[in-house]
Amino acid sequence: MAATLAIGTGLTACNKNAINDLTPDQSQVYITNYDKSVNFSQYKTFSLPDSVLVESNTGYATSLGSVESRFVSNVATALTARGFTRVAAGQKADLGVAVIRVNNRYTGVGVDPYGSYYSNYWGGGFGYGGFGGYSPYYPTYYTYQVTDRYWEIQAVDLKNAPTTGTGTGTGTGTGTGTTQPQLNVIYDATVRGDEITDMQSVDAATTAIFNQSSYLRPN
Repeated sequence: MAATLAIGTGLTACNKNAINDLTPDQSQVYITNYDKSVNFSQYKTFSLPDSVLVESNTGYATSLGSVESRFVSNVATALTARGFTRVAAGQKADLGVAVIRVNNRYTGVGVDPYGSYYSNYWGGGFGYGGFGGYSPYYPTYYTYQVTDRYWEIQAVDLKNAPTTGTGTGTGTGTGTGTTQPQLNVIYDATVRGDEITDMQSVDAATTAIFNQSSYLRPN
């Protein structure tokens, strides 16, 4: 897999806080990956749902707000302009394309290595402010939450998808069942940075992504 990374310009070398002056568009990072063993000229058609797939800690859902609709529309327009043909849902396609909005939240526990020494800050044995041996107490651990939000475009190979086989499965009560074929992701684009909340940012993101993906053509 090869990765191409582009970052919006506008940084000034002599400005220590230059990153604080970036516009939302300039803060975006566009990362595109593709399977270099794949010849994209073999793919002619693509299937793209009208909604965005929302991935979170709790699972998956679909959504179609105005920004999400613009993202899907831009991807469909860009692929069509490259020479691919979009097919209706349920029809056979060479590529399966998805626009994904990732919204994950992680909770962790950190350790404060200085917690046990903090009580000595005001004079050790004299206590907090000199009042009778009282000292502030802070636990040496703490919890934190991290939110990870970004956009992703994926293309999977439907043309060369393996046939459905049989094997261990769930829900049959017998231990056997039909397994789903594993589809190869042959293209992936990720947009990180400030959250995309307007049409202008969507247009800038999709334009940058496809400018970095000149190989994504059916001929």
